[in-house]
Amino acid sequence: MEQIWIDLYNAAKTILKPQKISEWMEAGGVAAAVESVSGKIYVGVCIDSACTLGICAERNAIFNMITNGETSIKRVVAVNWDGKAMPPCGACRELMTQLMPKEYQNIEIMLDYETYKIVTLGELTPGWWI
Repeated sequence: MEQIWIDLYNAAKTILKPQKISEWMEAGGVAAAVESVSGKIYVGVCIDSACTLGICAERNAIFNMITNGETSIKRVVAVNWDGKAMPPCGACRELMTQLMPKEYQNIEIMLDYETYKIVTLGELTPGWWI
């Protein structure tokens, strides 16, 4: 396995700390790490709220990247509460396609850490509307 995937997985796993914030909000049940094209790693956790105004971990990590002045993604890994890698949801895929409409197909996504299963967003999301 390439070292960058180990680094991304570990970065996500490090911030994976499920917690109940209030009776209406939980956070950290999913964590994500995004590698920008510059090679920097950005992380984020999911925030789930009763009013559905939460955010996925992947989008949180991507917004962290954008906040820090970068706009191009190279790799993404999301880790659920039990440490298993998981694919991004449709909203996260949509955000990545709109962020990088001409290059989104090349974003690498880890689907399974144990078997080192990696696909591109183009494979995961063929024929996207953009």
